[in-house]
Amino acid sequence: MTQEELDALMSGDIDLDDVEEAPEPEEEIRDDETHHETDETERYKAEATNSYPPPASSDNQVVHQLDDVTKESEEKASEIFDIIEGISNDLMEEEENAQRCIETFEANIATFGALHAKFPEIETFKEQMQKNEAALECAQGTVGVLQSSGDSIMQVMDIMQYQDIHRQKIERVINVMRALSNYMNQLFEGKVDDKARVSSATHLPGDSTTEDVVSTDDIEALIASLGKN
Repeated sequence: MTQEELDALMSGDIDLDDVEEAPEPEEEIRDDETHHETDETERYKAEATNSYPPPASSDNQVVHQLDDVTKESEEKASEIFDIIEGISNDLMEEEENAQRCIETFEANIATFGALHAKFPEIETFKEQMQKNEAALECAQGTVGVLQSSGDSIMQVMDIMQYQDIHRQKIERVINVMRALSNYMNQLFEGKVDDKARVSSATHLPGDSTTEDVVSTDDIEALIASLGKN
């Protein structure tokens, strides 16, 4: 209703029955099912493009890839073992050095302890004894850390043994796959060479998709007729 119609209605110059209601705008119809079907079609096309299994190319040979995995796994595991062995040897060498320091500190403590007992008025003997006792405690703590690190290294080496077990499992799978492949090849092997076999029929009675396919004889006849022209 416009403002003029509203003023006329208020003044009594217009009847309510004469006022026509403006038609409501039609709601936009959305076909969700159509959109859904379109999305499904696009998805199926994408899946068809990236279909599996992949083509049998050199990049997708399963046994070849597994062989690479086992080879690289063995090489990297060997490198890790070499590094761990080097660290373990360094820890053992440092532990031996720390043990020699401990023996020295213990001897110094015994010497300065005896001197301090005989000459208690000399503070230097007492101070040196206390310093050697602190150094001894520090060296013993260092030895404890080195021993703990050595134990951790041994645990790592034990865990790394599973790497070799996993490699052996993969190799067993490879052997089974190769055995199955050889078995299937022998199972489907024929006495007649493929080149000597009769070519397969293009269309057989009951086929619904190959009836209009041109046969080899038709193609040869067409080529022969073109040569005559």
